[in-house]
Amino acid sequence: MRRILLVLGILAVAANMDAQMYDKLFADDYRIDTTQTRVLGLELDATAAFRDNEYTTPLTTGYTLPVGILAPRITYNPINQIHMEVGARAIFFAGANKYPSWAYHDIAYWKGDQYQHGFHILPWLRLQAEFFQDKADKSLSIVLGNIYGGQNHRLNDALWNPETNIIQDPEMGLQILWDLKHLHMDTWVNWQSFIYKLDTHQEAFTFGSNWIVKLRSRPKYQWSIPVQLIAQHRGGEQILANAGVQTMWNASVGGALRINNNRKVLSWQNYELNAVVTWQQAGKLWDHRNGFAIHAAAEWCLWQGLNFRAGYLCAPKHFVSLYGNTLFNTQSITQDISFDGNNTAYAHVSYGHCFAKHYTLGADISAYYTHLGKSAQTDKGDSRFNMNFGVYMRIDPTIVLKRFRK
Repeated sequence: MRRILLVLGILAVAANMDAQMYDKLFADDYRIDTTQTRVLGLELDATAAFRDNEYTTPLTTGYTLPVGILAPRITYNPINQIHMEVGARAIFFAGANKYPSWAYHDIAYWKGDQYQHGFHILPWLRLQAEFFQDKADKSLSIVLGNIYGGQNHRLNDALWNPETNIIQDPEMGLQILWDLKHLHMDTWVNWQSFIYKLDTHQEAFTFGSNWIVKLRSRPKYQWSIPVQLIAQHRGGEQILANAGVQTMWNASVGGALRINNNRKVLSWQNYELNAVVTWQQAGKLWDHRNGFAIHAAAEWCLWQGLNFRAGYLCAPKHFVSLYGNTLFNTQSITQDISFDGNNTAYAHVSYGHCFAKHYTLGADISAYYTHLGKSAQTDKGDSRFNMNFGVYMRIDPTIVLKRFRK
């Protein structure tokens, strides 16, 4: 059975060599490697990126991210079904000299009042238990502490901006990962702000769930139905601030088709269509309580890691994405203004190259054409062209420190 699982793992790695660039860089394998049982290892996880957002739009402003992330950690599997990691994660931006001490990424503003200098560092702890490990098409994992977040959640473009992979704190809380032959489920709670008595900032956490139903299909044609949900809640009974309870939701349902051509040129194609909704259950952070959008996208692997993606988002009335690209919103984060609608067409070219399993380099460039509807401040719409580009590199090998006898 171990040989079978090892072969499947090798095939999974080979398939990942032809995956999307962000998956190559930021997604981690959450299946426990049974060949590393009772092996003490040191994982040297380092990411460097340079990303420039050239935005001229009333929705947001442009900015540049020269970022470095270091996340060294000790790994150990005492038995086949248990995995643990202990370490730290530090993030730093070129030219910055102070960082918030407890939370870098919030929605949409950080609320801390204490600083640490040089870089922003947090402890790292991940404990994972995996069931049904002897079955290749069935697994169930419970993860506590630092969960498999970010790109691992597989959220669509309307709900998730890949840039968040390099700017947010690592997600921490509880995660359940469930895989069957025709289903992938990822449900998690990311606890972002813990409060003590008389604190002046709010308790905050994000809840998310992604169900990908894999329909029966041939090897060449793979159909799936993604059902995705993400929400953020802010509250707390112990705080001094009279901020009130705020709860915001995004939900998405749609269909996706992947076509595998098994050749070097145009080796695969992806097509997807999703309906996305916004609901402000409590609070007044957004100007409107409900919103709706349709998102369509297609992606082609042109040649050995060179991908082209095109998409279109139509929000006929009001739509705000919790973690998505701000250019898809109808509400500005820099001005007290909202628009009746948003129609955004975009094109994305990316290249990802794996030198080996744990050494990845990627680059991308995106162009957006956004037309915003009328606002309360003006009777005219607003049309703008925006673009961004980035270069990324991640190195995360594991050094064996000691092998213990079984």
